[in-house]
Amino acid sequence: MIKKFFTNFEEGACMILIATMVFALTLQVFMRFVLSSSLAWTEELSRYSFIWSVYMGGVLAVKHSQHVRISAQFMVLPPKCRVALLMFTDTLWMVANFFIAYQSVLVLRDAFAFPEVSPTLGIVKGYVEAMLPASFLLMNVRLIIKYWHLIKNHELMSLAKITGGDA
Repeated sequence: MIKKFFTNFEEGACMILIATMVFALTLQVFMRFVLSSSLAWTEELSRYSFIWSVYMGGVLAVKHSQHVRISAQFMVLPPKCRVALLMFTDTLWMVANFFIAYQSVLVLRDAFAFPEVSPTLGIVKGYVEAMLPASFLLMNVRLIIKYWHLIKNHELMSLAKITGGDA
């Protein structure tokens, strides 16, 4: 059950976050145009769920290897060099992710030390901003899992097959 949860975590989180955003926006439209009133908290909720869904969508793209990557330069290289260069660039990417996560944690430390409360929902904005380090660390987790499976299944050379939709 834990494996199934972890396997589908990003899809479920994106689904819940986008559904929350759509619900809040639909409720706001209904309130404004049908009841000539408004609910201030729906705008804030939709904004926060949108922010979280964007970052979680980035993690989902990494999980399915659908992230943006320029790969034309790899095509001129022999397959072993392609794999080595892809592994090197992914390592650099992971280092950058760790750096962004670390810097985000430093900012979060201040956000919780001097909390700023959102005006309508009344939550500390640090909880919203916590998605930054979480998403960049989750991207690294998904990259590590990808390489673990490739190495375990002796499929590392499959990285050399670069097509428009896979890279």
